[in-house]
Amino acid sequence: MKSTRLALVLLFVLFPATAWASAAGEARTVYVSSNGWHTGIVVAVEDIPHGKIPEAADFPGALYLEFGWGDADFYPEPEAGVLAAIGAAFPGPAVMHVAALTARPSEYFSDVEELALEFAPENFAVLIGYLHESFAREGERAEVSAKGLYAFSAFYPATGRFSLTNTCNTWTARGLETAGVPVQARGVQRAEDLMKQLRPLNAGVP
Repeated sequence: MKSTRLALVLLFVLFPATAWASAAGEARTVYVSSNGWHTGIVVAVEDIPHGKIPEAADFPGALYLEFGWGDADFYPEPEAGVLAAIGAAFPGPAVMHVAALTARPSEYFSDVEELALEFAPENFAVLIGYLHESFAREGERAEVSAKGLYAFSAFYPATGRFSLTNTCNTWTARGLETAGVPVQARGVQRAEDLMKQLRPLNAGVP
């Protein structure tokens, strides 16, 4: 675990924010999705390197995977009520929501804003490493902890602690910042805090 995190830090140092984007021929396209309150990171399954994010095998036939991080109690049960929502305001365990998509987010969900970012291969590798390390695994892979929000999704135990100052959107922003995207995760709480930083960077991939 420590060696993996060290490798991520070294990659970030070697490929700083000014070099995160890539020419079209080498680029790896990453989508950031937002439904107005929650953001997620969407990558093509074919771009995930062998040995990374083994949980992807749970979704055969998927073309894209959407990763979203959040509170372990409230995220799987958004209709749980006021007490669960209040509980999410205090630091607590986190979960990873993975949704299998057969199209880009904007083609799959009618209420989602989608932004496309073009990554250089080296920076994309850092982002994949961040996603990989966000799963809490006791063995080689994490086990499903709960049914997902959709029939084509599932929840898994995640690393980190959710709180009002470390939300799902903070997690998304931190991953992008770690991979060299010129955004600031500090201060990001709401989805709009991140999306307004990303809109000028939107690659507009057709």
